[in-house]
Amino acid sequence: MTTTSLSLTELLAALGAPERVTALKGIRRGIERECLRITPEGTLSQTDHPKSLGSALTHANITTDYSESLLEFITPATDSIESLIEQLGDIHRHTIHHLGDERIWPLSMPCFVGDEESIRLAQYGSSNIGRMKTLYRQGLKNRYGSLMQVIAGVHFNFSMPDSFWCEWQDLVGEGCCSQRFISDKYMGLIRNVYRFGWLVPYLFGASPAICDSFLKGRKSSLPFQKTGKGTLYLPYATALRLSDLGYTNSAQAGLKISHDNLPAYVSSLRRAINTHDPEFAKIGVKVNGEYRQLNDNVLQLENELYAPIRPKRTPRSGEKPSDALEQRGIEYIELRTVDVNPFTPFGIEVDQIRFFDLFLVWCLLRPSPVLTDEEVARNRRNQNKVVLEGRRPGLELEDEQGNPIGLKEFGLKLFDELDQVAELLDRCCGRNRYRETLAMHREKLLNPELTYSARLLKQLLESGQDNGCFGDELASRYREQMLAGELEYWDEAYFAGEARDSLAKQRERERGDSLSFDDFLADYFGTRQTTV
Repeated sequence: MTTTSLSLTELLAALGAPERVTALKGIRRGIERECLRITPEGTLSQTDHPKSLGSALTHANITTDYSESLLEFITPATDSIESLIEQLGDIHRHTIHHLGDERIWPLSMPCFVGDEESIRLAQYGSSNIGRMKTLYRQGLKNRYGSLMQVIAGVHFNFSMPDSFWCEWQDLVGEGCCSQRFISDKYMGLIRNVYRFGWLVPYLFGASPAICDSFLKGRKSSLPFQKTGKGTLYLPYATALRLSDLGYTNSAQAGLKISHDNLPAYVSSLRRAINTHDPEFAKIGVKVNGEYRQLNDNVLQLENELYAPIRPKRTPRSGEKPSDALEQRGIEYIELRTVDVNPFTPFGIEVDQIRFFDLFLVWCLLRPSPVLTDEEVARNRRNQNKVVLEGRRPGLELEDEQGNPIGLKEFGLKLFDELDQVAELLDRCCGRNRYRETLAMHREKLLNPELTYSARLLKQLLESGQDNGCFGDELASRYREQMLAGELEYWDEAYFAGEARDSLAKQRERERGDSLSFDDFLADYFGTRQTTV
């Protein structure tokens, strides 16, 4: 039997057999939640990352992203949804106790931002790797501006257990423990996310409005309407964070990163990293002794690829992500199209996680042929329509054959397939939680007013509030809740130890550098000239 001979229904039936179904237990998940630190007045914090939280360079759970004020909370991978939420909650609770009177901004699109120069680059100390991380962000600023870099999202990390892979490989005659098989199937998952990923911003997009300070007086081609004193919105938008205003592939549309298989992906990614870009060359790399970017290539590093989903392998110390993928295959995938959920203090809730389980297992098991150029363009059109006008009555997308189809009709067809996966996961877990989750989100297809974006916009319009006032109120409420809450998974001794150890690790790295920064970069990018 070969993998291509099994339809989704047949594969689900085979995996659902009593002797196989328990192999699905142990799905592992991790969360990376980004959030801005803001002042009590609702403006971007100008303070340093609190030293009492530890080192942003080496802390396991609390770091920063682009800006010094853009926190990133990272949970370890776990196979328990309940533990995952407890860990994420504890990181929030611990952090808020070390922010003084600052708050955590509860929306994806940023608060009021004054001059772009007020967006401070994240600092990681004086070690070569720390300086490289800051320089990479300097390059992003010079290439794209700083505003895009203070948009926040939630990244959902996902992997299937070894027991599942063994059963699937045995089922199709592939033996066991083949990393090539695992990587091939994860790449198929990624292709299906490109096909059907518009469901994520439709259901969970929560950025239909922006502060007008985000445009900085620039004209936009989008037909914005205005509410309050300074809020711009699109009446049917779901996730402006994923539009051309935010993190999109518009600046990288010509890269043509291949998702045919892992070797093709790594090869095309490396090509982008090593391809000279004339526009970025105009910025300069090192001018008058000061670096402006890491290099003048299309991508400075792998992380500069703004993709909705990425294959991942945890790199070893000093190892490039692409080298880790090439040498050891895909370990997990990272879904990156999730807005911060403003209706929960932690930016994501349990029912979302269960839906992502369902959606990603379905994308994994569903047949996933190689994407054609025509299909790539069609998928991009569907995504753009949904983020800008996903709740518009009668909105039409394009189906897999390129035919017009109503969003609701398309979504309900996909939910019929998702229901089969929910049944399988419920049979594995012995409960009906996945089917209950699916039923809840199906209602959002039937009634768009139940989506996060509709709920948020309704509140703004009915109250006449700016999104800044709305965000400030939530930030203050959540701050009080977190200050009053108790740690659930870890204790203070854990966080105190992690802060202490992370600062010691940073000092050790700073003492251990033996190369100049120039030689360190040359070594990293393989351009250092050696003498014999």
